[in-house]
Amino acid sequence: MLKVALVLLLLVSVAGTANAQYVPPPPPPPPTAEQTAPPPPTPGPLFGPKQLDKLVERIALYPDPLLAQILTASTYWNEIPEAASWANQHRYLKGDALAQAIEADNLQWDPSVLALLPFPSVLNMMAADMAWTEQLGTAVLKQRPDVMDAVQRMRRKAYDFGYLRSNPYDVVVNTSGSIEIQPVNPAYIYVPVYDPAIVFAPPPPGFVISGAIHFGPAIVVGAAFAPWGWVHPGFLWGTHAIIIDRTPWNRIWFNRGVYVHPYVNPWVRAPGIRVERHVFPHR
Repeated sequence: MLKVALVLLLLVSVAGTANAQYVPPPPPPPPTAEQTAPPPPTPGPLFGPKQLDKLVERIALYPDPLLAQILTASTYWNEIPEAASWANQHRYLKGDALAQAIEADNLQWDPSVLALLPFPSVLNMMAADMAWTEQLGTAVLKQRPDVMDAVQRMRRKAYDFGYLRSNPYDVVVNTSGSIEIQPVNPAYIYVPVYDPAIVFAPPPPGFVISGAIHFGPAIVVGAAFAPWGWVHPGFLWGTHAIIIDRTPWNRIWFNRGVYVHPYVNPWVRAPGIRVERHVFPHR
């Protein structure tokens, strides 16, 4: 009888539970932006070695610090035309006065683009050939090691043909399988001017090699430009690293929308929009 009573009690308990009101569990939280964002588009075809050689030939002989800034800035190719225009309008400003104007105008571009404002000729070259600039930036994002290898191939050609040598402005260091071009004074950058059709080909008989590369005036980039990466920018050629502000620059194709470089003394923009706070000189 006791067993029968226990069985009946169990059946009543189960029946009561089954007849109780069902309470559904709470729904999940809404998906985050990262979960709902579409996957990044797959990059297009990669550039081959010959294409990359052609792509970098016009800048391969620039000193390492300037070349590093050009490669990183090219990945923000959409900002280059406006930056070139601003640099042309303010080319009368030099040194600390230029750095103060960059801050006063609250410019909105990436620091790598701001780093080129002291070099109007470089920004003009990039803005005048936006197809080239976008191709260079795309190559840097998708295949930075290959771009750096192409620079070394072109430098090797110019060195082997006798064009690339140390001079009063830059020291050419040919060691460990890489050729570095370092300014004699890191604060004074001279933009080289050369014809790629000449310096990357064997010199014809009687040609004066020493006249193939000449230089523009000194561009002074002192401590005032530190917020925009002018603290020993350059390369670790052996590991294919671009160094900006003593830190490897790790922007690539897939993180290009979110990457923020960890500058030591980052440029902090004031709240608000871009402005024009200084007077243009009379002409």
